[in-house]
Amino acid sequence: MPLHSKDTVRDDLLDDIYSSADLAQSMPKYKMPELEHDPRHAYQVVHDELMMDGNSRQNLATFCQTWVEEQVHQLMDECIDKNMIDKDEYPQTAEIEARCVHMLADLWNSPDAENTLGCSTTGSSEAAMLGGMALKWAWRKKMKALGKPTDKPNMICGPVQVCWHKFARYWDIELREIPMEGDRLIMTAEEVIKRCDENTIGVVPTLGVTFTCQYEPVQAVHDALDQLQKDTGLDIPMHVDAASGGFLAPFCDPDLIWDFRLPRVKSINASGHKFGLSPLGVGWVVWRDASALDEDLIFNVNYLGGNMPTFALNFSRPGGQIVAQYYNFLRLGKEGYRKIHQACYDTAVYLSAEIEKLGMFEIIYDGNGGIPAMSWALKEGVDPGFNLYDLSDRIRSRGWQIAAYAMPPKREDLVIMRILVRHGFSRDQADLLVNDLKHCVEFFAKHPISHNSDQEESAGFNHG
Repeated sequence: MPLHSKDTVRDDLLDDIYSSADLAQSMPKYKMPELEHDPRHAYQVVHDELMMDGNSRQNLATFCQTWVEEQVHQLMDECIDKNMIDKDEYPQTAEIEARCVHMLADLWNSPDAENTLGCSTTGSSEAAMLGGMALKWAWRKKMKALGKPTDKPNMICGPVQVCWHKFARYWDIELREIPMEGDRLIMTAEEVIKRCDENTIGVVPTLGVTFTCQYEPVQAVHDALDQLQKDTGLDIPMHVDAASGGFLAPFCDPDLIWDFRLPRVKSINASGHKFGLSPLGVGWVVWRDASALDEDLIFNVNYLGGNMPTFALNFSRPGGQIVAQYYNFLRLGKEGYRKIHQACYDTAVYLSAEIEKLGMFEIIYDGNGGIPAMSWALKEGVDPGFNLYDLSDRIRSRGWQIAAYAMPPKREDLVIMRILVRHGFSRDQADLLVNDLKHCVEFFAKHPISHNSDQEESAGFNHG
């Protein structure tokens, strides 16, 4: 029988973790260490480094959810070992994913919600690309049937985030992006029609433009495309990028017509980890009906002895985010989502009014007509002794991260700051933020800036 002395393990039992030999030296940064380390020590090293990221709850630049209920944390832990792609090994996770798809199809007014197709993704960017692929396949099939070339497809959109630029480059599509001009900062029906031709695979309006937070006029574009077909015979479908608005409009603006109630809308993508209130790592794409997704894009996998159709760019990934999304649907229902988002809208409108009272800012978006957010620019002709990049840098001293950025080409002259109001950002926090902004303005009055920051020098937000 081996003999043990307490002295041989005393260091492990009693030593403070920061007095350990492991933490008394710098851990390797770019090479794997030769020796193993105590799990407590390895954890503490990683934990301490993550403190440098700051407080995500004070990150008002991100669209992504940074607060979730305790039960969501529990479900994520219980699903850490579930690979959602293994439908036969985790059939109930697959069933939950299917339920979410049909719930969303119903929420977005699909004419055949019980039988349509859709899937989860890693986020709205992947979901958007799947919707775009389906548009290209449908267009190519139509052109081949007419005996016409298929080598020059194009797609029309307003000011979009980088995922659509990636889609256009990866799938060899001309992106006809409507630029901002003057006071027009989003897509209009007139600008869409100018760019349509027989090679247009589809029009993609955004329900919640990242730059301005406004909803693009989906119904007006739809009606203009109807008239275009009457005039020219061109029949052009639509995909709605509802990354943010898809989980907002159905609850807080149910009379807004933007979804499958419009016949040209063939597919919709949305982000579950934004205003869907789920943890990071889940998006959704749903088609109007099964006929809107070409069978050539669908792969069949064995699922409980039968075939289950799948369509995605990724393969293995965790099932926890999907399960958490389903939990939110059950937990909140339409009533809960409406209450949460309406509180966010109210706070955004309140913030807009309070920031406007500071006197030097012009409100660009006040929280009405889009997502719960607000944005502002410096008033024309006003020189407060700082620019918005300076203000963005200064407000970080209080922990707040607020996006400051220039608009896309043709309106680079317009620099704005934008605040996203998400679940977990309370009215009390809004008051604290306004007070901190006031202190920043007072600081610059006492300490004028001799060399202003710009987008490259400052910690400002970059949409790319």
